[in-house]
Amino acid sequence: MEWGSHSAAVRRLRVGGERRGIPAAPGQEEREASEQGPLVGASARDWARKGSDGGRAAGSGLSEARAGLALLLYLLGLRLLVQLSLRQLVLPGSSGPRPEFSALRARNYLEHITSIGPRTTGSLENEVLTVNYLLEQIKLIKAESSSIHKISVDVQRPTGSFSIDFLGGFTSYYDNITNVVVKLEPSSGAQHAVLSNCHFDSVANSPGASDDAVSCSVMLEILRVLSTSSEALQHALIFLFNGAEENVLQASHGFITQHPWANLIRAFINLEAAGVGGKELVFQTGPENPWLVQAYVLAAKHPFASVVAQEVFQSGIIPSDTDFRIYRDFGSIPGIDLAFIENGYIYHTRYDTSDRILTDSIQRAGDNILAVLKYLATSDSLASSFEYRHGNMVFFDVLGLFVIAYPARVGSVINYMVVVAVVLYLGKKFLKPKQKAANYTKDFFCGLGITLISWFTSLVTVLIIAVFISLIGQSLSWYNHFYVSVCLYGTAAVAKITLVHTLAKRFYYVHTSEQYLGEVFFDISLFVHCGSLLLLTSQGLCSAFISAIWVVFPLLTKLLVNKDFKQNGAKGRFIMIYLLGMFVPYLYALYLIWAVFEMFTPILGRSGSEIPPDVVLASILALCAMILSSYFITFIYLAKNTKVTIFALASVCAITFLLVCSGIFFPYSADPANPKPKRVFLQHITRTFHGLDGIVVKRDSGIWINGFDYTGMSHITPYIPEINDTIRAPCEEAAPLCGFPWYLPVHFLIRKNWYLPAPEVSPRNPTHFRLISKEQTPWESTKLTFEVTGPSHMSFYVRTHEGSTLSRWSLGNGIPITSKGGDYFVFYSHGLQASPWQFWIDVQVSEEHPEGMVTVAIAAHYFSGEDKMSPQLVTLKDRLPDWTFPSGWVCTYDLYVF
Repeated sequence: MEWGSHSAAVRRLRVGGERRGIPAAPGQEEREASEQGPLVGASARDWARKGSDGGRAAGSGLSEARAGLALLLYLLGLRLLVQLSLRQLVLPGSSGPRPEFSALRARNYLEHITSIGPRTTGSLENEVLTVNYLLEQIKLIKAESSSIHKISVDVQRPTGSFSIDFLGGFTSYYDNITNVVVKLEPSSGAQHAVLSNCHFDSVANSPGASDDAVSCSVMLEILRVLSTSSEALQHALIFLFNGAEENVLQASHGFITQHPWANLIRAFINLEAAGVGGKELVFQTGPENPWLVQAYVLAAKHPFASVVAQEVFQSGIIPSDTDFRIYRDFGSIPGIDLAFIENGYIYHTRYDTSDRILTDSIQRAGDNILAVLKYLATSDSLASSFEYRHGNMVFFDVLGLFVIAYPARVGSVINYMVVVAVVLYLGKKFLKPKQKAANYTKDFFCGLGITLISWFTSLVTVLIIAVFISLIGQSLSWYNHFYVSVCLYGTAAVAKITLVHTLAKRFYYVHTSEQYLGEVFFDISLFVHCGSLLLLTSQGLCSAFISAIWVVFPLLTKLLVNKDFKQNGAKGRFIMIYLLGMFVPYLYALYLIWAVFEMFTPILGRSGSEIPPDVVLASILALCAMILSSYFITFIYLAKNTKVTIFALASVCAITFLLVCSGIFFPYSADPANPKPKRVFLQHITRTFHGLDGIVVKRDSGIWINGFDYTGMSHITPYIPEINDTIRAPCEEAAPLCGFPWYLPVHFLIRKNWYLPAPEVSPRNPTHFRLISKEQTPWESTKLTFEVTGPSHMSFYVRTHEGSTLSRWSLGNGIPITSKGGDYFVFYSHGLQASPWQFWIDVQVSEEHPEGMVTVAIAAHYFSGEDKMSPQLVTLKDRLPDWTFPSGWVCTYDLYVF
């Protein structure tokens, strides 16, 4: 490749000018050629002679087979390195010959907790059995503790309420839920503390091994290690085992807003899961407080952290939240959020069992969290953490070996310096003598246009394929076979990019040197990544460091590869040096791409019925193709031809497309070793609608069916014919949230649901809802006070009529917050022995409405106990195929108009 001398560049630009009709001075080419030596001069004369018949000297292009094979092996080699890094949970000997933390002890705790079964808030399993087990183990640990430490234990039963904008916005109310709190401190006491948080409750019908029993097991073992240690702590450690996280973060709110020990906390670590086992990822830190990131960098033995994950998660793209948010927003406390992210296919299902979590994974998490907690509990920074709170950090691990971290302001300076370097590099080319600069400028911007066109057409191509696949009912064909998405969308994207550039080379750059074009398109890729770097940095995003990597290393490579590679022997050397120079950006890109697909692919299987998952995945793959192809576009212009490459990519895409259309790739799997189930929610409900006069105007009963992915019931209908589109649930337009008992306000994600008629349900613990009082207020509004008793989980819905507004209520901070769609949603849960729930709403009426001023509804969800299942639910669940995960329960729904 000709990255060569100034004279070589002049000769190249002159030849480019000649093909555009700009003549060179007579004899000038020979004179310059003779000054460059026999080899270069011969090449120039040969180029001048052959310009009229194709512009390429014999053998001037790279071999397509050699270049293609080199790129393929290169990417496969990098992918292997990434895979080895990800599979390496604990480095041999990294924990020492006798590690402090015992994964076997933690596993014993884990197996005991999960053996209790699903642990929903308010159930006997959660409130009594799990709490008793935790207290027993804490008592044993306390008996073995060193005299230099003091252990205090408290069982908290908080009641409270708060509003949150998660899932479109709603209000949460909890009563008498359970927290088990342990404080480990020096025997003389401590004024400051570090909090470690886990939750022992689980979703219904799941043993919750990864989410979050394993974290509580790790915390128990860390408590044992630290309490028996002869090393004194400087600050206290508070271990919170919270019993109501799955109830939308209620227990953490009860602790941080009401517990007396909360005032001691200066920092926290939250342990969570979005998958089962593997490495635990630091995916949130702060807010600000860069010293916390530094603590993790210095202390963690097996680091796995990325500011990219933090910015993606906090953008709201992933529909989830953790206790981190509660401590940040309601406690104003900085912290670190960790979560297991691998194998999210079985997260929140019956397959989330302790045997699926490797002992090495537990050891790894224990080593890291123990080291970080110990570091914080002996840190001088903790007591005066408010002095270090300003500023964000750029942080990322390098293949799990170590973490690079630096202040965001330093990162901005570095990024702008890199931009300046690119400006100087490109500016030197644009500021050459007038004619040469004009030729280069024209080629540069034409090439930039061609590149953007190739990317745009690539995206359009994969989206057309994705939409077609969705319309014919073959969505998620890649869910159980991820390689299908690469073969379908990945090859289509790369083939279209390659085709556009090949056509440009064939019909536009007809008589232009391959070496010259290779350099131009390298500069274009550098320019695009530099533009991305400038944009991300100006927006204050720490993730801009990725673009910096994609600029710095290629630019250094370009400056190093400064020779004229025209001989066949030199071409192989060029490929080797060029690919070595690209090693860092491509390796890190593949590392990040793995994390993206590891998190997003399972999420697309539970993201509701409104978002076409193939469109999302195809877009991500097209973006990956654009990034990975950027500096490889050079090879398209250096190669003699790309016919075989395009044909191979198109063939793979076409064959995969036909196979997908035929339905050969079934989305789900019941393989015990690697299950990938379809999630189906079954609610056996009895609905009662009351009119303005209190008389029942409608009553029905049935099994309400929700599929949590885009395919709906299409795969289930062959097994249960009565579940088909003829029983799609109709929306009750006058009722809040279409008149159905939503557990959480996710109706905007799941609008396709089914309603199969079934007998009425009669829970032994029925819901009692009544209006206690209705009074006019001095500010000319109507105050309605209600009382409700019922099971541990209930939802309250409000819709105001025309001319009415909900001005105040006794929930949250007193200001009503609407969910998406304009209705009000209140989530309620209680522990054991809760008192009746009383609350009031204030309705402002500007004009009378013939059908009343407000509609309210109460839904009761029976997640545990003898009322949980009905015979009809059991029968229907048994008929579902084994590749489904049905989660079923009984519920009631009562609507009233006032």
